[in-house]
Amino acid sequence: APRDPSTMGAGLGCCLLLLLLGSSGGQRGPEEEEDPWGRARYEALKKHLGVVGAVSKRYWQLLACKVWQERCEEEGAEDVEEDEPRERPGWSLPLVGQDYLEVLSAWYCSFSKCCVTGDCRVVNNITGLEADLSRQLHGQHLAKGIIIQAVRGFLQSPAPRDALVLSFHGWSGTGKNFVARLLAGHLYRDGLRSECARVFISLFHFPHPKYVDSYKAQLEKQIGETTRLCQQSLFIFDEAEKLHFGLLDAIRPFVARHDRTAGQRRSIFLFLSNLGGNTINEVALDFWRAGRAREEISMEFLEQRLRMELLEPAENGYARSPLLEEDLIDFLVPFLPLEYHHVKLCARDAFLARGLPYTEAALDEVARTMVFVPKEEKLFSAQGCKSVSQRINYFLP
Repeated sequence: APRDPSTMGAGLGCCLLLLLLGSSGGQRGPEEEEDPWGRARYEALKKHLGVVGAVSKRYWQLLACKVWQERCEEEGAEDVEEDEPRERPGWSLPLVGQDYLEVLSAWYCSFSKCCVTGDCRVVNNITGLEADLSRQLHGQHLAKGIIIQAVRGFLQSPAPRDALVLSFHGWSGTGKNFVARLLAGHLYRDGLRSECARVFISLFHFPHPKYVDSYKAQLEKQIGETTRLCQQSLFIFDEAEKLHFGLLDAIRPFVARHDRTAGQRRSIFLFLSNLGGNTINEVALDFWRAGRAREEISMEFLEQRLRMELLEPAENGYARSPLLEEDLIDFLVPFLPLEYHHVKLCARDAFLARGLPYTEAALDEVARTMVFVPKEEKLFSAQGCKSVSQRINYFLP
């Protein structure tokens, strides 16, 4: 809870004092005493310091009003009762103005929850996301380009019409979960721990088909509460192909397209699925057999085949859901199978993450422990990079 302004005002005054001293050069040297301009700066500093104590309490009240909205209401009521309204302190003092108030608010929000919606901890660091995807996501040129383009465009849009819906497809271990965690970490200061980010794992959160109606009500409630709480929310559905049709129907209203106006809440939905992995792998294998680089695979070439497989009759609810049939998914994001040199890069990252030295021979040893398919070519890692971080334990001294 906020402390009383009468005690916090003194602390704020000290902060202002230090800033003013810093901006004025601190103590005067002998040469400055002989300089009339130095004497003038000294006198001006004394004058400024004289008013710091008087305004510090009021600045604390303004800061508390910005951080704790209930204090705004309390002070507003006090102002109404007064015969004469208070005058706001002058904003002409160096470093003591509206800009400084914004700095203080940002500083407070950097380590504590500062508003009822949690949005003070939204960072939306797209530059950092792009850099980390380029450095840490291996062999996925299509996924990198689509994700950055889609997320940046969505966040820059002043009034998006609907939620952003991305569907990640590919074999296990190709980076789908990794990208989801990375995205959360660059959208929110708290990453997946943010109250504005929710993760649902099909077999963990919705394990029993006979309780679908109960799950549906709980899911609608959680999504609704999160979107009301947060101006920007993120929902991740892992193992999406195992979601019951009824659950997908519950999600539909939150992603269905409808006209929006400026100021409405933003939502991003990520669906992670192994569906389409075989088609993606077949395309990558065909390119390799034709002597073409995997980087030549274009989204235009792959998306049509991927969509055809997803829309084929299937037992799982995801392929038959309105999300696909009604084109509510903005982008199908393919994750290509990983090759031998990609697994080595994953092993290198695992060594670096633990601060351990490595050699090329050690990276080769880790990669050789993985299973590669098809049987003839042995081109793609059957597990992607999954379990690489655990396998390096066998090669430590």
